[in-house]
Amino acid sequence: MSNRIDITDLDIYYGKFHAVEKVTVNIEPKSVTAFIGPSGCGKSTLLRSINRMHEMTPGATVTGSLELDGQNLYASGIDPVEVRKQIGMVFQRANPFPTMTIRENVLAGVRLSNKRLSRSDADDLVERSLRGANLWNEVKDRLDLSGSGLSGGQQQRLCIARAIAVEPQVLLMDEPCSALDPISTLAIEDLISQLRENYTIVIVTHNMQQAARVSDRTAFFNLAGVGQPGRLIEVDETSTIFSSPKVQATEDYISGRFG
Repeated sequence: MSNRIDITDLDIYYGKFHAVEKVTVNIEPKSVTAFIGPSGCGKSTLLRSINRMHEMTPGATVTGSLELDGQNLYASGIDPVEVRKQIGMVFQRANPFPTMTIRENVLAGVRLSNKRLSRSDADDLVERSLRGANLWNEVKDRLDLSGSGLSGGQQQRLCIARAIAVEPQVLLMDEPCSALDPISTLAIEDLISQLRENYTIVIVTHNMQQAARVSDRTAFFNLAGVGQPGRLIEVDETSTIFSSPKVQATEDYISGRFG
């Protein structure tokens, strides 16, 4: 499995509202791709469509093709729950389950899939996932305490541990640092750099500096006006997008002239 995502002519609708129009983009395996652009341009909608999370909104429909390693994730007979096991999601605000301990939070996704684990296997998975999220040393002596007692940055890393515990191929991150202080943001960015060795990562961010720091490739989205669908304007190596973009609108956005 290479963990490559290929999106071709993807249109996304919420009822009659056309949210995203004709997006074609290839997301390279084991790399970090950043989605940037002004609010309302469809970045998060597209991100959520990759693991069919957007379908939780009534009336959401998709046309076009979205493939993971050659398999169309929207083909008939494909179970969205199985898609979400392969493609994990980390949200804007850390959302550990407040009634669960740190240990239970890590295992939540595995338990939901009815996967039976022995106590020792569960312990190993908890440690491996927390180490993978650079959180083990901070919480190893309080695994039976509530996850909501952690700091904001620790909670976000706990959510990343929960996401990687189910052994996905892809990690989607929707502005994972927007609610965090600079030190916690740096910790998450360092973690993303490590996770790219094992996962294909797609991150939505409004922080231009963050996109420049963490991503290998950057995709810029825009829309013609309020109520218009979001479109992919340009995608390229991140260094190219930030130094010599080919489209004027990209240049205007990253230089702060609009958005």
